Amino acid sequence: MAAIAPERPGRATESAASVVLAGGHEGGGSAGAVHPGRPLAEAVRAALGASPEPVCVVPMTLGRDPGLIADCARALRWLGREEGAGRLVLAPPFATVDHLTAWLRTAALKAVREAPDTSAVLVTAPAAGPFEDADLFRVARLVRQYGHHRWVEVAFDGGDPDLAEGAERCRLLGAGHVSLVRAAFAPPDVLPDGVLDTGPLLSGAAIAQVVRARTREALHRLAHGRDGVAEGLDAEHGHGYAHSHGPGGDHGHHDHDHTHPHVHAHEHAQGHDHEHEQGHGHPHGRSPH
Repeated sequence: MAAIAPERPGRATESAASVVLAGGHEGGGSAGAVHPGRPLAEAVRAALGASPEPVCVVPMTLGRDPGLIADCARALRWLGREEGAGRLVLAPPFATVDHLTAWLRTAALKAVREAPDTSAVLVTAPAAGPFEDADLFRVARLVRQYGHHRWVEVAFDGGDPDLAEGAERCRLLGAGHVSLVRAAFAPPDVLPDGVLDTGPLLSGAAIAQVVRARTREALHRLAHGRDGVAEGLDAEHGHGYAHSHGPGGDHGHHDHDHTHPHVHAHEHAQGHDHEHEQGHGHPHGRSPH
């Protein structure tokens, strides 16, 4: 996918801010993003030096990489020690799992439209960690549950099951056609024989629209004194192995603030995206309208 009007790697311009896109295992590099760590720090410093405007970092995750959000927050907290207040802001993530589920439902409907009774959908993404990969199985189940698809299977680029194994499973189940739907920004390295690649999950224009929405929200928060770093540092909390806090329930995680709202922004293809705060985390079971 094309970068958002890049002036240098990982950087895009916005009327009220310089925007740096950060990407992880979901292939954000295909959307013009840089990896967290030194590449992100260098891109942020370059943006700071090129313009007096605030620099906004957008974590380019589709909802399955909370570690990316936390890494961005740690980088901005460190870089913020060198800058005055109001120069750096962490945007909400590009997407949540709710967004991903809805986008995949739309893509799956298009993929099987010609032969719904004999076509299978193979949801794919680059392999990551066990919890991130498990999340994709959950998303695929929701795509099948709230769609009209006979088969929705999961395979990982460079993981288990791999794409060839996923396609073979579809055929063994009885599918005459297998369509690959990407739950990532990047295309697979190798496409198995006989599998139709349905193309990018989102167009370059759609990606740009979402990035602009996230940037506007981040700048609005920054104007009210919230740089998003504290929320970002908390992004990984609850992700991974569950742990018990004992009978008293006092977990003693003094670094975590659980009073902040969880914001889910719903994007619409027509461009009338609205954003509201929700206290829940379950997918809505409907495609963008």
